[in-house]
This record gives sequence, structure tokens and C-alpha cells, in this order.
Amino acid sequence: MRERVAINQIDEIDRAIIDRLQGGFPVCEQPFAEAAAVLGIGEDELLSRLQRLLDARVLTRFGPMFQVERMGGAFVLAAMCVPEDDWERVVATVNSFPEVAHNYRRESEKRCNFNLWFVLATETPGGIDRAVSRIEKASGLPVYAFPKIREYFVEMKLQVRK
Repeated sequence: MRERVAINQIDEIDRAIIDRLQGGFPVCEQPFAEAAAVLGIGEDELLSRLQRLLDARVLTRFGPMFQVERMGGAFVLAAMCVPEDDWERVVATVNSFPEVAHNYRRESEKRCNFNLWFVLATETPGGIDRAVSRIEKASGLPVYAFPKIREYFVEMKLQVRK
């Protein structure tokens, strides 16, 4: 079971890590050592704290963002209408696919409750249809893929507060 860390259990160093590493991460031979030095801590401590924050789900991911289309790939936002009594099985099935970047639950009052949303990313544009088909076969439920029509860049950086 993952350790849960409440926002009031993170200290000033954790806050500084979260605030400072939301962009501008060093691109060099030893990026974590350089980032740690800016924070006034050692590389091992930075790595340990990042892992703790990830394990506790204070951070859901730590890594670069890529323009997958510029590398020849594709991604879409996808949704499913998952019956409540089958939720755990379907989520585990969807999560088992390497093409699934992340997912989240969203409730709706609409007739078709798109309650499971996830991002599919593939190495080629044709990979999306193949991934959708495989997820549908494995889950027994239809997957609705919503391709990007227009891209907006919003560089949202959230400051951690007490």
C-alpha cells in the first residue's frame, strides 16, 4: 500500500522542489545533481524526496513533456462508459496497456456517463486505432477516441502553499 502524505506533511524543501522543478529542468550530464545544488540539497536527497512524493501521490508524474506528433506519433483523449460494478476490472485493464499515459474518473449526469477518461499515446498515428481496438477487446466495452482539433499551450505552474 502506498504511503499517504497530507499537504501539511510536506516541508519547505518538498515545497521548493515542487515549485522549482515545474520547468527549466537542467539538460546536462548530471541534471539531478545540478537541480539539487540549486535547491541546496544533495542529489541523493532530491531523488529520495521525488520518489517519496511520487509514491505518496503528492506528485502524479515527474518527467518531460514531448510533442509526440513531431516525433511521428499520435495521441488522443479517450473515454469509456464503465458500469460501477465493473469499475475496478476495467480500470486495471486500461492501465495494463503501455499506450495509456494516465487516466482519471469523471462523473456526469448525461445519458452516457463517460466516467473513465484517459490519454492514449502511440509511436505512429495508426497505433491509436490498434490500441483502441485492443482495449475494447480486453475490456468488452467501447472506447471513444477524441482527437485533438486545435492545440493550446497553457504553461500552468502551481505554487505549493501551506
